Amino acid sequence: MSQYITLTVDGSIVRTPKGSSVLDAALLYGICIPHLCHLPTMSEVGACRLCIVEHVQNGRLKITTSCTLVAKEGMVINANSDRVRKLRHNIAELLVTQAPNSKAIQDIAVKCGVTEARYPFRSDDCVLCGRCVRVCEETYQARAIGFVGRGEHRRVDFPFGVRPDFCKRCWACVDLCPMKVTPCEGPMKPGEEYLCGRCESTVNPPQYAVGSCTRCDMGEGFSCEGHAR
Repeated sequence: MSQYITLTVDGSIVRTPKGSSVLDAALLYGICIPHLCHLPTMSEVGACRLCIVEHVQNGRLKITTSCTLVAKEGMVINANSDRVRKLRHNIAELLVTQAPNSKAIQDIAVKCGVTEARYPFRSDDCVLCGRCVRVCEETYQARAIGFVGRGEHRRVDFPFGVRPDFCKRCWACVDLCPMKVTPCEGPMKPGEEYLCGRCESTVNPPQYAVGSCTRCDMGEGFSCEGHAR
């Protein structure tokens, strides 16, 4: 029989199975914490940093990723404080200017209140969230892809750049990639990138409204039905 613990998230009492992450506990109660690299059945790496929260401990506030933070009895979490929102806003802004051709990331930017781009658009085809690498290794136990390189040269690739024979061609890596869902009007041309924001009324829940969180479905749950830009 599962043991349960109780913690406080944004002033709300949350009861969750022992061993759960703070992110999963909050989402279970509809408390909105935007996230990208999180997968319910996979290990947590905190790669995207979107799910940051304040952990209140001994009167001190510590910023940490909620997906890697194990929920404990009596824990106090601020998931949507002004400080967290500002930091999360900047992270989302960097992500959407890095990869504007992902509707998933465009929707996440809307959730985080991004309405203008202060950074130049780059239109990369990967944000190094690691979803593909983890599903290949942990679910299908193939390890056909992985991270190679460092710094700005870091990327996801096959060993030595060649698809290995043990690749199962399951395409789970593609299915879980946030770049697979393009903006409703199709990919943006280089030099013509923009922030969409048309799904704001659908994507964004009322602020501080417990139980109203729209789960992050990688941009697949909403469509603008071809509305003009």
